[in-house]
Amino acid sequence: MMMDILSWKYIFEVLILWFFYYMLLVFIQGTRAVQVLKGLIILIIIFTITQAVRLEIMNWILTKIFTISVIAFLIIFQPELRRGLARIGQFGMFYREKETLDEIAKAAIMLSKKKIGALIAIEREIGLKTYIESGIPIDSHVTSELINTLFTPNTPLHDGGVVVQGSRIIAAGCLFPLTQVPNIPKALGTRHRAAMGLTEETDAIVVVVSEETGSISISTGGRLTKNIDDNDLAKVLSNIYRPRRSKKSFFDFWFRVASRIGNSE
Repeated sequence: MMMDILSWKYIFEVLILWFFYYMLLVFIQGTRAVQVLKGLIILIIIFTITQAVRLEIMNWILTKIFTISVIAFLIIFQPELRRGLARIGQFGMFYREKETLDEIAKAAIMLSKKKIGALIAIEREIGLKTYIESGIPIDSHVTSELINTLFTPNTPLHDGGVVVQGSRIIAAGCLFPLTQVPNIPKALGTRHRAAMGLTEETDAIVVVVSEETGSISISTGGRLTKNIDDNDLAKVLSNIYRPRRSKKSFFDFWFRVASRIGNSE
């Protein structure tokens, strides 16, 4: 009986550690921390080898490097750590996705009625760090009012794209790559070409509002779906976004439970 209890205890501890490692990998994906993690792994391998062959000087140097790296890590990645703690306060991985998508849809509809052009990229699994760095940092909660303000005509950020990461607008005025697909209809402007170009290189979802017609389009996987009805926009966004976020895994059930709790509040 005691052995059975101990066995379950070990299994439970392994599952907890597995969960935290998984959360860590999800958190650092698409950030500078990925490269740092690779560097730390290399240092740990070197440290293990030097201990095995008893290279005392190398061991001493690496020990000092590890001590300093803890402080350096906290300083360098302070913005990422702050955002990570904020995410933990929102069920960790659950960024109130429905609320965010609804706000984006609401903003697109408002801009469409006023015939104001817009380009909104929603990050998924592949980080958009390269494109975020081409714009102006914002780091603010997603609201339809803020999105409308960012795309106000004759402002510095009007012509660029907005990047949404989780439930926050990370940057505005970002530059996206234009599509490389030949024979694109001439009716498609720069925003539509940029939307297709970004989704050819990443798994992002891009919402486009045409400045000429006010029509709303969505690009994903390098393809463009045009003239989406206002009433269907939020539903279409949710249907496209959630399958990629909700992979079949050990955590699926808990993801759904937490999402429902968050939406009911």
